[in-house]
Amino acid sequence: MPKQWSDKRERQYEHIKDSEKNQGASTKRAKEIAARTVNKNRAQSGESKTASRSSVKDKSPQSRGGQRSGRSGPKGRTRDQLYNEARRRGIEGRSKMNKSQLEKALADK
Repeated sequence: MPKQWSDKRERQYEHIKDSEKNQGASTKRAKEIAARTVNKNRAQSGESKTASRSSVKDKSPQSRGGQRSGRSGPKGRTRDQLYNEARRRGIEGRSKMNKSQLEKALADK
């Protein structure tokens, strides 16, 4: 746990980590999920110095409830998530693509 987290965020991290481990996640995966959740909550409440646009404008992890975990869910990942993945993979023309085009380009590459 990073030092800049408040006591509340440390408790939140431990609670989420324990919950994930109880649901069968590995220790490493549970720590990752807990840290991502806490950091996103910090970004949305203005506690972090830097935050991505998708972290600030998206639904909170608690209200999302696993709707977009990986590729599962009825609608899958958001357009911003797909765009960021396309940027990491170096797909050209991504800024002009819509969600379905990004999904296809990522599947093809």
